[in-house]
Amino acid sequence: MVNPAQFQVLTFDCYGTLIDWETGLWAALEPIFARYGVNIEQEAALQLYGELESALEAGPYLAYKTVVATVLEQLGQRLGFTPTAEECREFGLSVKQWPAFADSPAALQRLQQRYKLAIISNVDDDLFAASEQRLGLKFDWIITAQQVQSYKPALNNFQRAFERLALPQSAILHVAQSLFHDIVPANQLGLNTVWVNRRHANPGFGATPVAEAQPDLVVPSLAALADALGC
Repeated sequence: MVNPAQFQVLTFDCYGTLIDWETGLWAALEPIFARYGVNIEQEAALQLYGELESALEAGPYLAYKTVVATVLEQLGQRLGFTPTAEECREFGLSVKQWPAFADSPAALQRLQQRYKLAIISNVDDDLFAASEQRLGLKFDWIITAQQVQSYKPALNNFQRAFERLALPQSAILHVAQSLFHDIVPANQLGLNTVWVNRRHANPGFGATPVAEAQPDLVVPSLAALADALGC
């Protein structure tokens, strides 16, 4: 459990936690698959996408829109089609169209009445600017992969955030859906964490706890987090 009075800042992962990346990504992928006659279930496609994306992010830094575009090329290699350069470019920019979870804007407004809010996200600055508009508020700090030239689960992203926030780590509560990208590295750094288990009703990837991840609080939604923190 967590003590709501202990914290001054809530740091958030964005995609999967505040923004519904699965719905947004599939909306961009499905017409491409249909165009090339690719028959694959959504869950399997997202699983493969996640594996390819994580492998690219672990290598030399690339802009996130380049990562997304490159994953489409690699999906084509795996699934037997060759996307055009324009399709890859548009797919890389599709992040701007990914929708917010229905509860995110109102819950963030509730949380902002009590805490300062920060973003630590694997994204480009311009892509997040579009997502911030969808979330309907301004964050006090925004730390992106573009700014720090690395991708979570690299500890560098969190360490650079600590420098920007200039607060004791005990005053920071990190909130995220991804165990791999967020909860595990945050635990390694001694941060208190909240796992927003958005996939609690789905036994697929990302919904099962792993031994290395030890969140202090587990909630099914951002609205539930606002309730738990008394906001």
